Amino acid sequence: MNSSNRRNFLRNVSLGTLAAISIPDIVAAATVTEKPKKIILKKESVVLFQGDSITDAGRKRDNDQPNAGGALGGGYALMAASAMLLKNADKNLKIYNKGISGNKVFQLADRWDIDCLVIKPDVLSILVGVNDYWHTLSNNYKGTVQTYRDDYDKLLTRTKEQLPGVQLIIGEPFAVKGVKAVDDKWYPAFDEYRAAARELADKYQATFIPYQSIFDKAQKSAPAAYWTGDGVHPSVAGAQLMAEAWLQCVK
Repeated sequence: MNSSNRRNFLRNVSLGTLAAISIPDIVAAATVTEKPKKIILKKESVVLFQGDSITDAGRKRDNDQPNAGGALGGGYALMAASAMLLKNADKNLKIYNKGISGNKVFQLADRWDIDCLVIKPDVLSILVGVNDYWHTLSNNYKGTVQTYRDDYDKLLTRTKEQLPGVQLIIGEPFAVKGVKAVDDKWYPAFDEYRAAARELADKYQATFIPYQSIFDKAQKSAPAAYWTGDGVHPSVAGAQLMAEAWLQCVK
């Protein structure tokens, strides 16, 4: 969105016409103050999506092939991969999804050698954190935000040591308040997990995707339940919203 279009968009928002905007416009409005470093997709690049159920999205874990529909799941990773493969047919990209439902950071670390380092991604996208908080409410998990921060820091240090040239994308953990699982008791504690993810993105010079701001902005176009069924897992529209935000980080 160029400066003129952005001004027009913001003017329309002030006039109450947000309901008519498109998903790309929602993302642009939510990230207007962000200036993310663009990820460069080179020829033969390997792209890896990592995280929890939001990334997993029902993928077939017995399929290790890149660019395979079932192996990419049915969520934002598939949608982003489809667009990348269409736009970059000459680059022979290899795109993997290794998200696993329910994972917290320490569980990513337990499988990191096989599900990340062996793959040797050129672009590594990580979205993790909602379970690190949610499971303290529902699964008797005893971790704290400091546990999350320390575990994530160690994981990123290990990654950069083994893959010094990797381009990192860190997604902000998000929750949409007022939809089933997400209520007042999440706050303000969950905000600390979001802040920790942003701090680590800055520390490791990763591209940061502010998913919370994006979902907050999207609710001016359609109700929260349109974008997520339970406040955590995106709907088809929510997954496309996430994919659009992801794609705006690459070139």
